[in-house]
This record gives sequence, structure tokens and C-alpha cells, in this order.
Amino acid sequence: AGKGGLGLLGEGVLVTKPAMPFIENEMKLDFKDVLIRPKRSALASRSQVSIEREFIFPNSKQKWSGVPIVAANMDTIGTFEVAAVLAKRKCITAMHKHYTVDDWKEWAAGPGKDITQYVAVSTGILGKDMEKLDEILTAVPALKMICIDVANGYSESFVQCIRDVRKKYPDVTIMAGNVVTKEMTEELIFSGADIIKVGIGPGSVCTTRKQTGVGYPQLSAVLECADAAHGLGGRIVSDGGCTCPGDVAKAMGADADFVMLGGMLAGHEECAGETIEVNGEYFKVFYGMSSDTAMKKHSGGVAEYRSSEGKTVKVPYRGPIDETIRDLCGGLRSACTYVGAATLKELPKKTTFIRVTQQLNTVFTESTKVNPTVQVPPAKKQKTDAA
Repeated sequence: AGKGGLGLLGEGVLVTKPAMPFIENEMKLDFKDVLIRPKRSALASRSQVSIEREFIFPNSKQKWSGVPIVAANMDTIGTFEVAAVLAKRKCITAMHKHYTVDDWKEWAAGPGKDITQYVAVSTGILGKDMEKLDEILTAVPALKMICIDVANGYSESFVQCIRDVRKKYPDVTIMAGNVVTKEMTEELIFSGADIIKVGIGPGSVCTTRKQTGVGYPQLSAVLECADAAHGLGGRIVSDGGCTCPGDVAKAMGADADFVMLGGMLAGHEECAGETIEVNGEYFKVFYGMSSDTAMKKHSGGVAEYRSSEGKTVKVPYRGPIDETIRDLCGGLRSACTYVGAATLKELPKKTTFIRVTQQLNTVFTESTKVNPTVQVPPAKKQKTDAA
């Protein structure tokens, strides 16, 4: 046998030798690996910056305008209560997929009747998911955005599902993922998706990289997938990996059209779940949608053939979510002023990333909270005041 991929076995029978695993040597980067270089700016104030975007999506042909921040479709984050607050700031909420059709009807007839343009209906790809999606869209025809969400966006069944949904709902905007590479971004857009969810493993309560060894540094994933999507007129949403407003600015500087947030929005009053008191401090439970907690809640437990790819954490109670969104929007405007971008659309054109070895000065406590003051839930506060 020779040294290449082919060899001879027995009487001249040609066989193929297994190839070595391939290693890409190009450095891939995460948000922590870079900072945005400041540039001369003619802007006198952050108030001059517009952080709203306007898109016409390639497949649905729908027009959307607003602030391109998306609350993740997780049990505790993608709720009707969160949507009510985010819609006031023109941000999107991708609802979790466990609301019933009756829940949707009641919401659409009441507090949700004027904010459907800032809401996405989430679904899986199983037959029962498609049936429920059809019932929801029939009951609430004003809904014009679907989020087709699976952990692994590389399966043929997922691609086929997008084709089927596009055929059935030609004028509904489809957000779909998750993927991290150019070729799959293009495949999903060709199959009918409008917004591609980019990110495998970067989430704060995701353990996919630990459990499987699979993933892709988020900044590089955004840069590469955005390039592929924009070449076809599509859009991307950077899903996961943001720990602070600066990371959101970096994602948008890397040409993400939208940024989806889970952990950054966890622990607020409007998030689902009970508030827990531990030694006088208050917490809310936050968990990944592939965690033991989620699978026990919705599927009766972790199936024999799979493992948990998420974790459950207690997040310090953070008060009203609007304060966090306001702070995030302020950070985005400030980032734009540092590079001379009058609009969020200009930010990628004005962004130059520099490689760094350190992000923050951590001589004092490192805090990722918007408001480090201890927050007391309203219900607990009333009891305390009464006492």
C-alpha cells in the first residue's frame, strides 16, 4: 500500500484508507478576544444616534422596523409579560413554544392585540409541532413571524421542515437555526428562511460544547454567516454569548442584523418562575432548554438515548426588565458615537476590531449586573413595609 488514501488488498483489490481528521488552522474569535477601535466622530451626543433598523425580508417579502434586539424563546424569557415591555421599545420577543393555543387567543384578544409585529411564534420540527403552529396561526392571523428552533440546524429533516413551512405560509417571516457556518446559512435561506439563527454552544446555560465538543466561537460565526446571508439578501440573528451591552455592540459591529439574548434578560420581574429567597437575597431560576429541568418539565425526563446539554442556575433578582433594556440601548448608542455611526446600520461599516488579551480592569468586583443594588420583589417589599 502507498502513503496516500488508496492501497491494495489481496489480489489487486483497491481500498480506501480512512482520511485523517481535518484541522482548520485559521484563528476563530469570540467577543472576549476583541475590542472596537474608536474613530473620529462628528456626533455631538448619543441622542443623535438611531438604533432602529428597517428590513424587507427576502422570502416572506414582509417589512419590519424596530430595535433589533430579540428575547430568546426560553421558558423563563420568551413570555407574554416580557413581550409587553420589549414591544414598547420596539424589540422582538420570540415566545417559548409551550404556550397553548388558548393562551395565544387570550393574549391576542387582550394585551397582545397591538404588538404582534414584535412577537415570533416558536416551534420545533415534529409533526405535533407543525399541527400546533397551524392552530396558533389560524387563531391569531396577525402573527407574521415564526421561529423554527432546533439545537442542530444541520439535519436534513430541519431543512425540509423550513421548505414545508415556507410553502404553507408564503408571507410569514421565518427565523430558523441554529447554525454557525456559511454553507448552512445559504442552504437555509435557499430553503425559505429569512433570518438565520447563528450560534452553537455560546449560551450562558448551554453545555453543548462540554457535552459534545461541538461549537464555534461566536464572533467569527457571526462574521462568516452574516457575509453569506447578506450575499443572498438574508439576515442573521446572533444567538448566545453576550454577557454585557458591549458584546451586543460587537455582534452588531460584526454585521449581525439582530441579537438574541437569554441570560442577559434572566432574573427580572417579568420573567417566568418563582422568586426564591436565600439568606435575605432574592433569586430567580434560569435554565437551558436542553437541561434536565426543561426536559423533566416538558418531556417527562431525559430520554435514554440523549444527554442534558443545558444547566440550571439561580440568577439574582434584578427588578423590572425595562431598566436593563434601556441600559442596553444606551450602550449601543454610545458604541455608535465612538466610531462615528449615526445609525445602527452604519455600525458594521465603521467597525474595526482589534485583538486584545484583556477586556476589563477587575481590580474591584467584576459585575455584569446593570444595577448592582440589591433588588426586592414588589410582593416581598409590600410584606416588609406592612410589618
